[in-house]
Amino acid sequence: MKLPFKIDLSNKVAVVTGGSGVLCSELAAALAANGAKVAVLGRNAEAAEKTAARLREFGTTAIGISANVLERGELEAAAERVAKELGPCDLLVNGAGGNNPKGTTSRDWFEPADLFDKSLTTFFDLDPKGVEFVFNLNFLGTLLPTQVFAQQMIGHTGCSIINISSMSAFCPLTRIPAYSGAKAAVNNFTQWLAVHFSKVGIRVNAIAPGFFLTAQNHKLLIDEATGEFTARAKKIVEYTPMGRFGESHELVGALLWLACEEGSGFVNGVVVPIDGGFSAYSGV
Repeated sequence: MKLPFKIDLSNKVAVVTGGSGVLCSELAAALAANGAKVAVLGRNAEAAEKTAARLREFGTTAIGISANVLERGELEAAAERVAKELGPCDLLVNGAGGNNPKGTTSRDWFEPADLFDKSLTTFFDLDPKGVEFVFNLNFLGTLLPTQVFAQQMIGHTGCSIINISSMSAFCPLTRIPAYSGAKAAVNNFTQWLAVHFSKVGIRVNAIAPGFFLTAQNHKLLIDEATGEFTARAKKIVEYTPMGRFGESHELVGALLWLACEEGSGFVNGVVVPIDGGFSAYSGV
């Protein structure tokens, strides 16, 4: 892969949750390409191992592990395997996350007539279980892996936790209240944890991607029949000053900077926006 710059991670063990996804597999590859031993965690064992196999092409050690980030027992088993096969975790990337249709409204704005249109999901129709799922996946799915893997960092130097947030955490996007709220919790947790771990030498930061095409949002942004942008996708691009979606490799520079003790050793508790200027544009 083409890297924006090189750092030395040859003595580091990295764990990437959600590591077989579009964005996080790119991040895992960047860590491997810089010499880190990488554990790819995902719910699908086959997908995790397939990603790990690609990482081994960089000449480093990589393993795929099936683990649900909401199941502490599975995470503890994964941590035991990581310590045994790779060594204790130095770098944790909390990339597992996502949304759920049951926590999403059909329209941007509510109008009184919507109450009588059974084809719509209004704010009043949001399923508490769906909202709970989104909060658990994004917030607890960050907290639990941190509880498990950060224990391996205690007593070591140069350790770092990088959470994957979202620009919707800063300014909630229409239709996705559960996801926006959950990612806002990730931002807050990142800051809290940075302070909490500051005396033991573990830095905690986050990356907040703007709009990137992934497997999860593909149907929302690309019309399956035509292959063209949907109305929502067109609106996103219109309000992104750079006029396009981000590409997964454009997250790599920020990841490597935050992972590099020499490059960002005094950076702690920050959330880095990578959004093509979306958050800077007022719409006029």
